[in-house]
Amino acid sequence: MGDAEIDLEPFMEVLNMDPENIRNGSIIKTIRPSNQNCLADESHLCWRNGKFVQDIILRLRNVESGELQVQLQWVKIPGRH
Repeated sequence: MGDAEIDLEPFMEVLNMDPENIRNGSIIKTIRPSNQNCLADESHLCWRNGKFVQDIILRLRNVESGELQVQLQWVKIPGRH
């Protein structure tokens, strides 16, 4: 079936930012493919529609071929910090 890893550290780093002055659609950070990750292409961490969002394309390992498209979003749960 294959496997891949996601590095959540870049995503977690931006959560402490104050998004008040960030325009919708702004790219906050770009993560490039390397030997240290499973990215098939650059991944952009953006501020979109009031949320931090990261679209990721992962190249699967331990299979002949395959990619997986994932979108991370930070969801604030009411009553939680």
